[in-house]
Amino acid sequence: MTAHAYTHTQPLLTLDGIAMSFAGELILRDISAQVLDVIRPGMQQGQVVGFYGRSGIGKSVLCRIMAGLLVPTAGTVRVGEGQQAVAAGRVGFVQQRYPLFDHRTLLDNLLVAAERKHAPADARTLTESYLERFGLSAHRKKYPALLSGGQRQRAAIAQQLLCSDHLILLDEPFSGLDVAMIDEVKKIIAEVTTMDELNTVVIVSHDLVTTTALADRLWLLSHERDAATGAPLPGATISPQHQYNLAEMGLAWHENVEAEPEFTQFVEHLKQEIRGS
Repeated sequence: MTAHAYTHTQPLLTLDGIAMSFAGELILRDISAQVLDVIRPGMQQGQVVGFYGRSGIGKSVLCRIMAGLLVPTAGTVRVGEGQQAVAAGRVGFVQQRYPLFDHRTLLDNLLVAAERKHAPADARTLTESYLERFGLSAHRKKYPALLSGGQRQRAAIAQQLLCSDHLILLDEPFSGLDVAMIDEVKKIIAEVTTMDELNTVVIVSHDLVTTTALADRLWLLSHERDAATGAPLPGATISPQHQYNLAEMGLAWHENVEAEPEFTQFVEHLKQEIRGS
């Protein structure tokens, strides 16, 4: 497949030497990776980073570290144009159940989020804009219990974007959804990335095909093996060979990329790598 023209500029997300231990057990080891701003000629292009690994390998732990909700045993996470140390609240984190305040309307839920970062007048303007952009204006006065699953998900993503600094983490966004709803979520994620050049979406998912089709960069969390014995080393990491630049490979930003043989071959390669981890 033909790669689209692009260049890289400043870093937007940096993991530098991340390690995490619990009760003396090493969970994560020496994780270093970086997402750079992608510039495409004549386009506003944010980032989608797919994030894989076997169940129980430490994906959720690393996700919470990237969100500023856990302090690593070693290493740092830096976010945004200024590459500031991550802190809770600066990064959007959308969990599987799309939590919203049940006693507040959809409009009020989004206003509460927006007012954490913006002055009241600006928060109101931005909230109205996001309601329109995410197709939620007609539901503004509804309480969360009256929203469909897809509406709650759109609301949760909009909520986190309103109060965070461009970086948003999605935990299993395709779990339990039918084909039509998965297509809708894919459209939402694509919309989020083109809303702002700096918007960066990190997807943690077991849906290998859907996430790879959306991503321009992939990370695979795995255990490296001892060169002498072949035994897995303690602590999962993201080795250099498991950081994939799909833009460079010509697999990013193509409509219906899932139908291409190169895409199918790459997904099969990923499956083999995951099995071997």
